[in-house]
Amino acid sequence: MNPQQIYELGIKMAMKADLRGEATVKKRLLKAKEKLDNLKGPEKKAFDNETLINPYADSRLYAKDLKKPIKKVMAGIDMEEPEVMLASQAGDIDMVIAHHPQGHGLAGLHEVMDLQAEILAKEGIPINVAQNVIKPRIAEVSRSVAAANHFRTINMAEYLNMPFLCAHTFCDNLVTKHVNDLVIKNRKKLDTVGELLEFLKEIPEYAEAIGQKAGPQIFVGSPDNFTGKIVISEMTGGTNGSKDIYEKMAQAGIGTVVGMHMSEEWKKEAEKNHINVIIAGHIASDSIGMNLFLDELEKNGIEVVPMSGLIRYKRFKPRAKKK
Repeated sequence: MNPQQIYELGIKMAMKADLRGEATVKKRLLKAKEKLDNLKGPEKKAFDNETLINPYADSRLYAKDLKKPIKKVMAGIDMEEPEVMLASQAGDIDMVIAHHPQGHGLAGLHEVMDLQAEILAKEGIPINVAQNVIKPRIAEVSRSVAAANHFRTINMAEYLNMPFLCAHTFCDNLVTKHVNDLVIKNRKKLDTVGELLEFLKEIPEYAEAIGQKAGPQIFVGSPDNFTGKIVISEMTGGTNGSKDIYEKMAQAGIGTVVGMHMSEEWKKEAEKNHINVIIAGHIASDSIGMNLFLDELEKNGIEVVPMSGLIRYKRFKPRAKKK
């Protein structure tokens, strides 16, 4: 495979795993094309053409040679200047794959947050309510990343001629669907928050994270609380949504939320609205999404070197090498 093929695979997998449905995501691409067709002059020149093929603004590819054969990648959660330098000096690394975004991906982090509203609409919150609740939070996240040195890591990668992929919502969609499917499949035996917690602990990346003191834990509620309706929506969509959404969740009949991470203000709002919360773990959750993507690369003959906190677990049996 080459960098372009790896990037396109990420887009394809993310769209297929998107809880909104692949058809809905494809409509977003059509709307991007319509928007471009209606632009003129400087606005048309400044248009982000990647949005015509990639609906996830926080996931981007940076490579001078898009056709370069890739045999070995270094992949991790936060791949920044030290990791890029290490990959370059290793001598046999052809590409770096990061989970957390850099470059355009970091600057456009807030642009993927609207998918949270559409996912929650499928869980019973009216779309107009979900959209208007999350809009102030999207603006807040946009301001929070505005001052960042977005291209620092990308500049180094480009100077060292090291292809660099940010696979943020690509992989967040994958972990969200994976955990959601597992919960749906085993729903009958997940009556309480404690049972759900113990179930999550059996997932390999979470089991490994427990030994690192970063495994799943109950943030709001108690083990004997009934779960009620379980949603996994807070594992994708850029970053945490609005803390005001928990009131709307309660009104929609949602009982338990499984997420990656939660700050104190968000915890208090969930508690006030009687929403149980299990935080599965940030890096472990990111690792699940990355692993699902990296497994596909390994199936295509690419060797993966895990780095930067990635808990590597393979969900397929590699082919035995010919002697």
